[in-house]
Amino acid sequence: MAAFWQQRGRRQEQGGLGGVIDGLGSVFDVLLANARLVLGVSGAAVLAIATLAVKRLIDRATSPRDEGDPKAEQKTLEETWQDLALIKTTPKPPKKQRREDLSEPLLSPARPLVPGEAQDPRACSAPLGAPRVKSSPLRCLTLQERLLSHHSSRLAVPEIQVSLVPQLARSISTQLQNFLRSKCPELPFGRLFLSGALLDGLEVLAADHIHLMLPVVLDAGLWSLIPGEDTVVRNPQYWMIKRVDLGYFPRGCSPWDRFMVGRYLSSNVLNETLHKMLVASINWPAIGGLLGCVIHPVVASRELKLEVKHDQVELSITLFPVVEMEDKVLLAVPPEGLVENLWLESFYRAEVSKVKELDAGDSGARQRCLRILNGVCRSHPTLHKLGGSPMTQVILHLSDSGSDWAEESLADRFQQVLEELVAYLEKGVLPSYFNPKINLFSGLLEEEIDEMGFVLYRAMSEPELLL
Repeated sequence: MAAFWQQRGRRQEQGGLGGVIDGLGSVFDVLLANARLVLGVSGAAVLAIATLAVKRLIDRATSPRDEGDPKAEQKTLEETWQDLALIKTTPKPPKKQRREDLSEPLLSPARPLVPGEAQDPRACSAPLGAPRVKSSPLRCLTLQERLLSHHSSRLAVPEIQVSLVPQLARSISTQLQNFLRSKCPELPFGRLFLSGALLDGLEVLAADHIHLMLPVVLDAGLWSLIPGEDTVVRNPQYWMIKRVDLGYFPRGCSPWDRFMVGRYLSSNVLNETLHKMLVASINWPAIGGLLGCVIHPVVASRELKLEVKHDQVELSITLFPVVEMEDKVLLAVPPEGLVENLWLESFYRAEVSKVKELDAGDSGARQRCLRILNGVCRSHPTLHKLGGSPMTQVILHLSDSGSDWAEESLADRFQQVLEELVAYLEKGVLPSYFNPKINLFSGLLEEEIDEMGFVLYRAMSEPELLL
């Protein structure tokens, strides 16, 4: 009876264990069937070898031992370790080489052993009593330190561009001035002069563009200014230049009457005339050969633009006809659309002069902060339209609040400018410092304002994202 129960228990154990083994075998079969789809060829090979080894271990654990063989247990252990070694020595699939791995230095090969020389394990370790070099912990830079480092190392314009670009632009300006005087002697153009952030010390990253201003000299007795908000466009950022006293001084008394549309001096007609001269009348190959560069007028642009290629620099020069009347600086930059008589009021000269005046009064860091912000906007694809005048105007508004602009407070002012910009973007309105009726965001789309606001809102908590 005891033998019966012992035999029955042995069958139950074998049956239960056999069921488990059958279940594991089915799982392994499913894994192997789908391994190639999930892991690929090399991954499936690794899984197959590992599965085979595990199956061998299970088979040996459940197979009856030969009690007459004293080496059975030793043989089982030896085969088990061989199977485990088989798993360990299975070659791993080659790791995909990343692009950044190409720049990592390779390990130098070990020095071959000289015959008869014993490898001393102590040779690779430091001698006893030698001082150990402690690795200094990484120092976390503050925002103030990062801003100063960013300003001094990453925003600087190469010296060759600082010296060569103005010189090259002035030479082109002289050639253009001589052409206008010979081609249009009846038009009283003033003397051409350069303008832009490079000349004012506010340029960052690269000196690749500069403005060339062409003064249009008007007789104040024959012309007057009409605010754009008093016209059909209702835009205070633009002005119209009206011809007056046509009864006493008929058409033709002013050399600029040929550029009138209706009774207004047309910025569009003047630009079209100058564009034809730049493209078709001036021998730019000869001028470029004389100056050691290649000059091409941009034909398809609405602006009066020249592309200059020198051995050391590539430069874009934009020509702006400018009228200065009644303390206003008006550029021949009409808005897109059917209106062609409008002149854009420019505050650039007043902005730069005011910032420098404030910095001189309190030894402030406004210009440094402005250069950093302009560099951020120029290098960021979403913020590039905020550079220049909008950033300058925000700093001028912030200066009126009596903030401390000392160099030690640069980080605080930088974060404060970001907060002010986010607040202006939420409203969609940035009033001009010199004319509160002008909204400097009027030319931005709603989607652009949302994207800029999102980027700057994130940067409020982590300003380093912009650097």
